[in-house]
Amino acid sequence: MENVNMNKTKDFLKQNAIYVVFVVLIVAIALKDPRFISVSCFRDILIQSSTRIIIALGAAFVILMGGADLSAGKVVGLTAVLSASMLQLPDYSRRFFPNLPQLPLLVPILLAIAAGLLVGLLNGYIVSRFNVPAFIATLGTMVMVYGANSIYFNLPPNNSQPIGGLRGDFSKLGTGSFLGIPYIFIIAMIMTLIIYIVLNKTRLGKNLYAIGGNKEAAIVSGINVKRCMLYLYIIAGGLYGLAGVLEAARTGGATNNYGNMYELDAIAACVVGGWSVSGGVGTVPGVVIGVLIFSVINYGLTFIGVSPYWQQIIKGIIIVSAVAVDIRKYISKR
Repeated sequence: MENVNMNKTKDFLKQNAIYVVFVVLIVAIALKDPRFISVSCFRDILIQSSTRIIIALGAAFVILMGGADLSAGKVVGLTAVLSASMLQLPDYSRRFFPNLPQLPLLVPILLAIAAGLLVGLLNGYIVSRFNVPAFIATLGTMVMVYGANSIYFNLPPNNSQPIGGLRGDFSKLGTGSFLGIPYIFIIAMIMTLIIYIVLNKTRLGKNLYAIGGNKEAAIVSGINVKRCMLYLYIIAGGLYGLAGVLEAARTGGATNNYGNMYELDAIAACVVGGWSVSGGVGTVPGVVIGVLIFSVINYGLTFIGVSPYWQQIIKGIIIVSAVAVDIRKYISKR
C-alpha cells in the first residue's frame, strides 16, 4: 500500500511539476518577505506578465513544429513604435508626425497588428515555400525587421528620439483596470482563451499537433502542411503585433529597442511550461504558467533583494532542467 501511494505521489509530481514549482516559488518568497502576498504585488506581476503571455502564445505555435521564432521581439518593437508614433497627444512638442490629425484609437492599433501579420506571412512563406529551417528564417527576418524599424524610428523630426506623450485613451489599455483587474491582463486572458480554442477545438489546431508530432505521417494523411505552416506564422505575427501595441500602452512610450530578447523569454517560458522542443506536445495553460514563473522570479526575487545576476543563474538552471526532463521523456517514448 505504501509503495502504491509513493508511486501515485511520484506520478502526480511528474505530471504537475510545473504547478508545484510555481507554488513553491511563491511560498519561498513569501516566507522571506510576507509583504509579497499582497494585492498590489500580484497586480504588478499580472501587468508585467500580460504582454509576455501573448508573445509566448505566438512562440508556442512555432515550437509546436519543433522550431523557434527569433523574430518575435523585433516585431514587438516594430509594432510598439508604429502604434506609439500615431497615437501621441495633439499638443505634444515632439510629435512623430506633427501634422497628423487625431486618428480613431483602433486605426493605429490595427495598422500595427497588420504589420505583425505581414512579418508572420513573410516568415511562413520562407519556411513553407523554401523549406528553410525556422531558426534561420526568423533570424533573417529578425535582422530585417530591426533595420526597417530603426529607419522608421530615425525619420525626421523624430531622429531616433524616444517616442512619448501618448494619448490617454491609448495608455489606459496598459494601465487602466476594470473592477481592479488590469485591462491588459483581461486582453491577455481573452487571447489565451482564443488560442486554446484554436489549438484544441479546430481542425487547424489538430493538424498542427499532427504535423509537429510526425510531419511525414501528416502528409500521408492528407494534411496540407505548407498551408498550415503559413497560417501558424501569420497567427504568431499577429500576436506579436498585439503584444507590441500593449507594451507601448503599458510603458507610455516606445523605442526601436523595445522587445529586445523577448523572444528568448517566450521560448523559455514555453519550454518550462511543458512544450516539447521536439514538437507536437504542449498546452496553453502551460504557456501561461511558464510566463508567470519567470515573472515571479523577476519580480519576487527583486522584491526580496536578490541580485539580478543570481536571478539569471536561477532562470538558466530552470530552463536547462526543463529541457533535460523533456529530452528524457522523448527518449523514453522512443
